[in-house]
Amino acid sequence: MSRVYNFSAGPAVLPEEVLQEAAAEMLDYKGSGMSVMEMSHRSKVYDEIIKEAEADLRKLMNIPDNYKVLFVQGGDSLVFATVPMNLMKNKKAGYIITGQWAKKAFAEAKIYGEAVELASSADETFAYIPDCSDLPITDDMDYVYICENNTIYGTKFKTLPNTKGKLLVADQSSCFLSEPVDVTKYGLIHAGVQKNVGPSGVQVIIVREDLVTDDVLPCTPTMMKYKTHADNDSLYNTPPCYGIYICGKVFKWLLKNGGLEGIKELNEKKAAILYDFLDQSKLFKGTVRKEDRSLMNVPFVTGDADMDAKFVKEATAAGLVSLKGHRSVGGMRASIYNAMPIEGVVKLVEFMKKFEEENA
Repeated sequence: MSRVYNFSAGPAVLPEEVLQEAAAEMLDYKGSGMSVMEMSHRSKVYDEIIKEAEADLRKLMNIPDNYKVLFVQGGDSLVFATVPMNLMKNKKAGYIITGQWAKKAFAEAKIYGEAVELASSADETFAYIPDCSDLPITDDMDYVYICENNTIYGTKFKTLPNTKGKLLVADQSSCFLSEPVDVTKYGLIHAGVQKNVGPSGVQVIIVREDLVTDDVLPCTPTMMKYKTHADNDSLYNTPPCYGIYICGKVFKWLLKNGGLEGIKELNEKKAAILYDFLDQSKLFKGTVRKEDRSLMNVPFVTGDADMDAKFVKEATAAGLVSLKGHRSVGGMRASIYNAMPIEGVVKLVEFMKKFEEENA
């Protein structure tokens, strides 16, 4: 069977070249006589893999020396807890609510201290990014938290909030490595890699060095202290070894293909093909304010649940899979991450045009 075009929001499409390389090395990684899946995380061979992955990520994102890069387990849902545990010194933080994941992070933070809703787009089902130029931030807040790209709703912060000097913490899971980022504008960036970088099971945390201390909430388990992982180069316990190895290959693939500037250009081209069609379509319409549209996740609807279901079914049969919208919002969603080839988006639009003609 030929490969399908996979529009899944995550776990998501990976570069074919990376999968082929990993397949070729599955039984014998560089003459070691074993798979990366089998080797000790304490071995010299694996130590080189994880160190090289970190060095390549630093190069890609131009991460300054005073930031730590951690590869950990647990996913975003765990980081929703580790952020307040490690950073909520005054037990107060501000949250901007732009979707499900920001809501979950906000609810988790309330367990550990006072979480304050600074702004929200819930009034329009998260179809826009609220104005964050003058937020009600108080002096005693430890940080301001955002979900930078909202996978479910297809919105993206184009301008970072004015945090009035407070630390900015960002969940970048679904836009991670999709465009250049000025790391110095953030205190902490976290991203689950299963959307744009690798297989599920790996969380990347990029955190400023001065925030990595033993001064954490008393309830913080050893495994949830950033210092534990920073002091041990992400090898305190057995990390998600194979997942990190795949991420390392994706980092190299990005470096080879023009880095984050190159991938942003490609992502803009792909998104324009789909958004331009949606803007003139008589059957399909996008659900997000134009100025807040994500390059990665494109939700759209016909306005008729039965028609949406018919579209998803016929698209799947045509090899365009995982287009069903998140269960909380319905409709359709095309996730067009870095590894989605431009041909995949062209094929999707061709299919949408044909479907529209047949169902006008």
